[in-house]
Amino acid sequence: MSLYDRDYSRSKEFENTRSSELSIFIKQTYQLFAASLLAATVGAYVGIFALASFFIQSQVTFWILFAVEIGLLFALQWKKREAPLNLVLLFGFTFCSGLTLTPLLISVLALPAGGIIIAQAFALTTVAFAGLSVFAMNTKKNFTVMGKALFIVLIVIVAASLLNLFFQSSIVNLAISAVAAILFSFYILYDTQNIIRGNYETPIEGAVALYLDFVNLFVSLLNILRSFNSR
Repeated sequence: MSLYDRDYSRSKEFENTRSSELSIFIKQTYQLFAASLLAATVGAYVGIFALASFFIQSQVTFWILFAVEIGLLFALQWKKREAPLNLVLLFGFTFCSGLTLTPLLISVLALPAGGIIIAQAFALTTVAFAGLSVFAMNTKKNFTVMGKALFIVLIVIVAASLLNLFFQSSIVNLAISAVAAILFSFYILYDTQNIIRGNYETPIEGAVALYLDFVNLFVSLLNILRSFNSR
């Protein structure tokens, strides 16, 4: 009986330790996610008010920054455990991604109600993100098994977006944005459950996943609202 009690106590102690570690992991993940959004906001602000002329005059600036952004993302995945380099890469990546949003934001701001459209897209994204996160944390449905299906849809969207660069169809762009909005809504469910179940190795990985979900959902909704307001 004493042996049973000892084993039970050790098991409870392990569970409590595991639960405490997971709580710290989740807290750090969402803190980094919030800081990443702030860095991206600063990047977008700098892009609009300091670099707008460069984006308007030439698309080369955008593609250079986009290449840097992708490079920083790969570097972050490679050095995700090396502090403080991983934080430098994280905020460098999110700041740069904010800069690359500049052409889209400028095109929306050129519309009569451009500022309102951006505010609406951000508000909708925030509400959707919060609602989906709460749902993912409380539902019994397991969304972590959807990884492969979501990735396939993502590849299709990327391919369709690249093709539409040549056709420049507003209808196709609207359809892509609508599918992308649904896709990244499911990605929020998927990534949130992976975070609360401790399936990511580091908080930075979880923060980057949530950041990409949030930004891509925002871009999709912004494109949808811009399309309707342009009409």
